[in-house]
Amino acid sequence: MAKSNGLGQALYVSGYDLGDDIQQFATRCPIGTHDVTPITKSAMERLYGQRDGGITATAFFNDAAGRAHPRLSALPSADQLITVSLSSTQLVSVVAKQLNYDGNRAADGMLTFATDHTSNAYALEYGIHLTGGKRTDTGATDGASVDLGSASPGAFGAVFHLHVFAFTGTDATIKIQESSDNGAGDAWADVVGATFTQITSGPTWQRIATAAIAVERYLRVVTTTSGGFSNLQFLVQGHRHPAQAVI
Repeated sequence: MAKSNGLGQALYVSGYDLGDDIQQFATRCPIGTHDVTPITKSAMERLYGQRDGGITATAFFNDAAGRAHPRLSALPSADQLITVSLSSTQLVSVVAKQLNYDGNRAADGMLTFATDHTSNAYALEYGIHLTGGKRTDTGATDGASVDLGSASPGAFGAVFHLHVFAFTGTDATIKIQESSDNGAGDAWADVVGATFTQITSGPTWQRIATAAIAVERYLRVVTTTSGGFSNLQFLVQGHRHPAQAVI
């Protein structure tokens, strides 16, 4: 991997692409500690505790349908999925509660709104594009494969995030398949526990995690349907745990 700047990034909130309305963002992933310093020590001794996370963003005022103001000003009480595309291959996501939508009118007339999405039940999760960015399927499709670069590190499982930006049709099922050699001799097979709940409308989002299983080197995103669809715009982030995952 080469060094990169922060240009040409994107930000998605629960199936809405809001990147064109975002001035800046910041991520955080702190880890709590427990003070376990005994009287025999002359310095602090600590153990790692619970992980946390969140993403803050500053949005321009855009009140068009589906844009930042109508989406963020609603302050939904349900969990939201916020994802930042850091590059053509790397993303970071968090399942979170939106805490605020604070407006600021600067002296020069600039009107912006600050929002904070703070994690709920899961910490900040990094991953890679499994769909090469936003992907559009017009029917059942076997997506291009992504090479994770090595054989499975062990039975540590994986986690996947899904944004559905638009959907036209009856139903679609999005799932992850794996192969050890890109399908050359090891036929593609569904990753156990890596099938999203059937899609019947959008925008929407999901997060799924497998059990502690060995996930193979090559992954691809496959769409299937029973009733048909003509337009499915979506993005999938994936991460194969290199070691035992801690929620």
